[in-house]
Formats: sequence, C-alpha cells, structure tokens
Amino acid sequence: MNPMLNTAIKAARRAGTIINRASLDLDRLQVARKGPRDYVTEVDRTAEAAIIEVLSDAYPDHAFLAEESGQSGAQTEGSVADNEWIIDPLDGTTNFIHGFPTYAISIALRQRGQISQAVIYDPARNELFTASRGGGAFLNDRRIRVSSQLKFHDALLGGYWPGSAGPEAALTGRFAEMSKSCAGVRRTGSSVLDMAYVAAGRLDGFCGLGLQQWDMAAASLLVLEAGGLVGDLQGEQTWLQEGNVLAASPKIFIQMLSLVSLDAPKVV
Repeated sequence: MNPMLNTAIKAARRAGTIINRASLDLDRLQVARKGPRDYVTEVDRTAEAAIIEVLSDAYPDHAFLAEESGQSGAQTEGSVADNEWIIDPLDGTTNFIHGFPTYAISIALRQRGQISQAVIYDPARNELFTASRGGGAFLNDRRIRVSSQLKFHDALLGGYWPGSAGPEAALTGRFAEMSKSCAGVRRTGSSVLDMAYVAAGRLDGFCGLGLQQWDMAAASLLVLEAGGLVGDLQGEQTWLQEGNVLAASPKIFIQMLSLVSLDAPKVV
C-alpha cells in the first residue's frame, strides 16, 4: 500500500474514533450554525485537527485545504502546493447531530494538481473506501467496481441539488426530468458517501450541485478507479472548480449527461 495512503487511513481512523465517541452522547453536543441548513460541531473541528496532526507529523512540508480551517501548511498565498491534502472531517453533520448514521470522513491528496490518493471512512459502519491513482478502488480491502446497469429507467441515483430556493433554482427542471426518468433518487445528506456508493455499485450514478472541493476530491478518484466517469454538467473536467458534478458508471453517465446538459439531446 502507498505510504501516503496508509497515513491517510491512520488519520481517518483517528477521526472516526472521535466521531464514534461523540455519537454516544449527542445531547451534550455543542452545535453552531454556519448558514441555512449548514451546521458545525466541536466534533467537526476536533476530528479535523486530529487528521491534520497525523498528516502534518508525517509530511510537515505538505499543505492542507480543510472544510473548517481552510488553507494551511506549506502553501503560500497565491501559489499552488505540490502536495495538498483536501479534508472533510465530517460530511453529513446534520445527519450526525440527529443520530442518523449516514456520514463520513473524506481525505484526498492532490499532487501537482491531480488527485492521487483517496480515503473515505464511514465510522458508523466501519466501512473504509480507498483508492490510489492507477491502483483501483477498494472497500475494506475488497476490490470494487461501478454497477453494470445499462438502462437509465432502472438506475438508482444519489442526488444533491437545490429545491425551490437558492441561486441554482432555475436548473431544477432539468433535475426533475432526470428524477422522473430513473428508478429513484436518494438524498442521503452525505455527498461523499453517495459518490463512494457509486464506486461500490450501490448507486448507479450521482448528481451534485454547488459542492465544495472536499465534498468531491476523494470520492471522484474512487469512482474513476472503480471504472466510472466523473464530469461537470457538460461532461467537462471543471467539476472540482465549479462544484457541479456527475459521477456514474459509463453507460449511466452518458444518459445522465443527456438529461442535464443544456445543449445535449434528451434521452428518449
């Protein structure tokens, strides 16, 4: 196993221990609101600090981009770090504070602009998703692949897009059409896990809108290494910068793209 991946696993498991311990006594949890339907707890911050501590001890010259603390480490303002860890310490905080056990830790390593290592850890289920570029994707050491589903009307999708409010509300019609054309859409509250489930074949595809880099970085490598495709709503590679992403098995990806792309023909 790649030593950087091994270190990321160690960091994820340490954060998982913190999260699992806190989940046993949610009544004492201190919760703050960052925005509408956007919460943060001391668990998010403590888990993130633990991850950064493990990684920085092993790689003191690496930079960090983390949800709660932003950019830190060796990267200087205006420059691009050769090695940058992208961290979401608890994706699905709203689920967590309600005792709904669907949340995950996400850690990715970006090297010279390309995601090279990925770890997603679901501490509630003790499921560890890992990938190294060119080395395949794994769930608890078992190789995983995207689903073999060919027909869009039988496809189960994960989704994260706005409803009747928000700056992307005008796009809702396209997503409504996609939703009606497939077998069903699940909004679990954790985009990180949704994309990991695409890699594992549990979901046939995922469509996310307005996401952050830490929501997609590790999960995108998992999908790619599991034989899937990842792109923006036009099928291009700007999703990590734009925050709009499609991830699916190849056949389903093409059909999803035809439904949400502004200039693509629609699936009949």
